Amino acid sequence: MNDYPVVIIGAGPAGLTAAYELQKHGLKSVVLEQADRVGGISRTETYKDYRFDIGGHRFFTKVDEVNALWQEILGDQFIRVPRLSRIYYDGKFYDYPLSLLKTLNNLGSLRSLLILISYLKAKFKKYLHLNTEAETFEEWVVDCFGNRLYQTFFKTYTEKVWGIPCNQIRADWAAQRIKDMSLKRAVINALFGSQNAKSLIKEFDYPRLGPGMMWERCQEIVETQGSPVYLNTKVVQVEREDRRVTKVIAEQGSKTLEFTGEHFINSMPIAAFVHRLHPLPPGEVLAAARGLKYRDFLIVSLIINRDQLFPDNWLYIHSPDFQVGRIQNFKNWSPAMVPDPSKTCLGMEYFCNEGDGLWEMSEVELVELATKEIIGLSLGVKPGDVEDGCVIRQRKAYPVYDGEYRQHLQVLQDYVMTLENLQTVGRNGMHRYNNQDHSMLTALLAAKNILGEDHDLWNVNVERSYQENFTDEEWNRRQHPQKIVDVPVQSAVAISPSTLSS
Repeated sequence: MNDYPVVIIGAGPAGLTAAYELQKHGLKSVVLEQADRVGGISRTETYKDYRFDIGGHRFFTKVDEVNALWQEILGDQFIRVPRLSRIYYDGKFYDYPLSLLKTLNNLGSLRSLLILISYLKAKFKKYLHLNTEAETFEEWVVDCFGNRLYQTFFKTYTEKVWGIPCNQIRADWAAQRIKDMSLKRAVINALFGSQNAKSLIKEFDYPRLGPGMMWERCQEIVETQGSPVYLNTKVVQVEREDRRVTKVIAEQGSKTLEFTGEHFINSMPIAAFVHRLHPLPPGEVLAAARGLKYRDFLIVSLIINRDQLFPDNWLYIHSPDFQVGRIQNFKNWSPAMVPDPSKTCLGMEYFCNEGDGLWEMSEVELVELATKEIIGLSLGVKPGDVEDGCVIRQRKAYPVYDGEYRQHLQVLQDYVMTLENLQTVGRNGMHRYNNQDHSMLTALLAAKNILGEDHDLWNVNVERSYQENFTDEEWNRRQHPQKIVDVPVQSAVAISPSTLSS
């Protein structure tokens, strides 16, 4: 039997942040992780010394507590990276953020005029209060930007990412992700400029060897202080007595391990967690857990015999002619990610569901598909340039905000809150499509609760952490220093999935 003051399930950003905060105050914990390395979807994978993210992870936040933690852990290992990303749609590239002249030139005068008319029509209906409250993603975007812009830029890419029609995605996801973005402001700023215009950050910080570097260092720190991290350790049962969790039972290879504690923190998917409880919760709780859905993800990392390709950090592929959703150019994140300066490493990101056609393809088939698509995109890769590749699959990368998720999640939230010595944190622990800084903030506050404070994790104010746009004055004020966390991209014409998203 292993007894610790705090037992933490999951060694991603949330779990390790909780362990780190607790050890700073002299309270030991144990962290149990099913995978063979720490970091969750913020880990850095390696293949033949090539390093790549599970999706790109920029580091930026408006949460001061998270800023301080980043600096404490990694400090001078951050590098400053210029930001550049574009959208590929209908055979053309669109600047991101929008460049008015290039966008008009790509779309053509007629399509641009029709989009503007559609936008003004939507605004006129809103002004006359003719719209009912938006329930779905489709309704929300059409109300904000008009049907033509929705059909042109939002619909295809969003359905590629989520795998369900836009009229089945909740409006609150759209409001959370593209709040305060204005087509009117984009046009005015492009034409006339503004000293007070809000713009997306122009550069970002990034760990020299990828985001996994952060969590590997965090693991070293907490273990040095007496809080072990067990890898390859799968939680199979969480025992409870009435309203208190008493024990976690885990498997590590052929061994069965038992961990007791006074406090418990969970960051594994909440739907899986309630099924691990013993005795099991009531039937309606288990039914709610089965009702939550997730979107899975895989990345095909291609090694290409070219010293440089496109200048972007990443590209969004909106065209329905290609299955790839986003492309990372890891050499443009950090040169240290690519061991041979004469090569380039691209991450071809595909959004799928476990068991579907993409997921079930073999590694050879996926590398062939990614190779065919990168050549077909006309990004400078020629036949014969792709030398090698590998595939990483990530289950439950994105919590899905479908029409039923809110009611299911409320049932689960109400139940887990009855367990007096349990807190659930992070993206999957709370089934929230959030950013790394919000996951970390919930974990920081969970640790503070154990230390005697009183925070409601389910009502953490996340508004400040989602938006990465600043006035020029705000941006200049934050330039030195800036410590950070990854924040998925948002724009008036594109919605990014992550982040992986995070």
